[in-house]
Amino acid sequence: MALSDADRTVITDLISLHGHLVDGGELDRLDEVFTADVVYDVTDLGGGAIEGLAALRAAALAMGDSNPVGHHVTNIILTPLADGRVHARSKGIGVTVDGRCGSVTYEDTISRGDQDWRIAHRRVLARRVPLS
Repeated sequence: MALSDADRTVITDLISLHGHLVDGGELDRLDEVFTADVVYDVTDLGGGAIEGLAALRAAALAMGDSNPVGHHVTNIILTPLADGRVHARSKGIGVTVDGRCGSVTYEDTISRGDQDWRIAHRRVLARRVPLS
């Protein structure tokens, strides 16, 4: 399945919206980005797999001031999958309140449902070693 330019734009905007909502504390709007049964896998960061929107919201609130003040996403690559879903790979940069930064790779599986495209699975991989 080839992705239309319109689908590519919608999916790219979807991935970008995540940072705006989280940084703005608009956690009640996460359904605009993720499916209701999303699996948000932060195992590589020591947090395990978070399942569902309510659990994802609760995890963000539990982090409190440890949350980054800025989530920035770049280098989005979209690959259509045979089953109609889309694999997205992107880079994330998080900025903490004290100005430190960290880099991650997002591996997303995106599906189209009743509310258009949504991220059904996100795996967050920390970037700890250059050229790895």
